[in-house]
Amino acid sequence: MKVQLKDIAHGRCGDKSDTSNICIYARKPQYYKAMEKQLTADAVRRHFEGLVFGDVVRYDVPQLDGFNFVMHHALDGGATRSLRLDTLGKCMEAALLRMYIEIDDE
Repeated sequence: MKVQLKDIAHGRCGDKSDTSNICIYARKPQYYKAMEKQLTADAVRRHFEGLVFGDVVRYDVPQLDGFNFVMHHALDGGATRSLRLDTLGKCMEAALLRMYIEIDDE
C-alpha cells in the first residue's frame, strides 16, 4: 500500500545558512524497514529537485527508528540572501513528509 510519510512518521528540522537538516522518525518500529529501503538520500534529493542543489547525506539513527538528512545548498543561500518566501528549512520537513512510500498492508 502506498502512503505518505506523514501517515507513518513524524519529524524535526532545522537550518543553518544554506544547509537544511531534517530528521524523520517512524511512528511504529515496523515502519522503519520500509523507510530504510525507500527513504534514501537519492530519493530525498529527487523529492526536492529544483530546491536542493548540493549533496544530500543520510545518517541512520536505528536506536530511534529514524534518519537524519543533511541537505547542502538547499536554502537559496540562507535567510539573509534568499528571495524565497520561506527562506528557512522549517517547511522542508512538511514537504518531505508528503513523500510517498510503499508499506505492507499489515
